[in-house]
Amino acid sequence: MTAPLTLADLPFQHEATIASIDWLSLSERDARRLRELGFDEGVAVEPLHGAGLVARDPLAVRIGRMTVAIRRAHAAVITVEPVL
Repeated sequence: MTAPLTLADLPFQHEATIASIDWLSLSERDARRLRELGFDEGVAVEPLHGAGLVARDPLAVRIGRMTVAIRRAHAAVITVEPVL
């Protein structure tokens, strides 16, 4: 069995749908921010690029018609299903 794919591991410029978010692993403040930005199950996302060459943090993500920056640690708790 393969490990679930997270938004942090999804290659840049590949679309996916959010399958689940581990809300309990986030602080209340961080979870609220992600919800306010529109992160939820069933939503289409696409990682566009990372800021640094090594850490690639923050991660620019297209969600709907917006582009937002989130920490890679937050992207790691978002499980996605690639769009084929």
